Amino acid sequence: MNSERNDDVIVVGSGVIGLTTAVVLAESGRRVRVWTREPAERTTSAVAGALWWPYRIEPEVLVGEWALQSLSVYEELAVRPEETGVRMVEGVHGETVLDGLGSWAARVPGLRAATAEEYAGVGLWARLPLIDMPVHLAWLRERFARAGGTVEQRHVTDLAEVPAPVVVNCTGLGARELVPDPGMWPVRGQLVVVENPGVATWLTSGESGNKATYYFPQPGGLILGGTTVDGDWSLTPDPAVAQAIVRRCAALRPEIAGARIIDHRVGLRPARDAVRLERQLLPDSRVLVHNYGHGGAGVTVAWGCAREAAELASR
Repeated sequence: MNSERNDDVIVVGSGVIGLTTAVVLAESGRRVRVWTREPAERTTSAVAGALWWPYRIEPEVLVGEWALQSLSVYEELAVRPEETGVRMVEGVHGETVLDGLGSWAARVPGLRAATAEEYAGVGLWARLPLIDMPVHLAWLRERFARAGGTVEQRHVTDLAEVPAPVVVNCTGLGARELVPDPGMWPVRGQLVVVENPGVATWLTSGESGNKATYYFPQPGGLILGGTTVDGDWSLTPDPAVAQAIVRRCAALRPEIAGARIIDHRVGLRPARDAVRLERQLLPDSRVLVHNYGHGGAGVTVAWGCAREAAELASR
């Protein structure tokens, strides 16, 4: 511990929240290391459909501002989509109206009611960031390295034993055991990736029970979803669920029915009643900042939360 400087920060966790937070801290002049149990490409973030939208995340009063800050960053990153993985793509949120959204919605450029040609029911048209997560996570890691940061594979069992003056906890679902925080639970999402039959826009068509219907065109294929199953820890794709996902999406776009299946994916969203973003003083006067519990909207709020976490870490 003698080699530490007082600007040393260790960020625990390398999903989109951890890497974005590490980038903001490193670019502010701190010496930052990321400790991660598994590489970013094996985190929940890597399998996310990753459309910007405040989805299943609280507290609403704070989420809007975090999301809008992130939106402005993604709009800039979308100028270089091959490098950053971020593109601005048109689509429709079905069964959604402006009145049902928070005050943040008034500040989303171009958000409007969908026309009958765009969607058969009531919906909102939008041009939003759609993020190719494997590319974006690799870009975040490279940007972090350019700012002098390092990533180390370490298994952390006690946050209080992480040897840095400032520790930032971005462990997502891992916080359930690590903090421990019994208020964390998984929301299982299953996706199917098919060869894109020519779909250029995204669509979400509301939720019914534990089913959500959506498709997102990504460079590597058309991502079809999905499920929102609370408390299910299984990472094994269910063939019957996959068939049902394809069927629901094909009902909206018939050409999807014959598309060749490329991959099946499962991710566990790190759900909590509300995001935990707060500063805690450890008994030895070191600082622990928590930044976890982002549910299905980690990508959506990543930059806003990262900036607030960095501010808490630097106080």
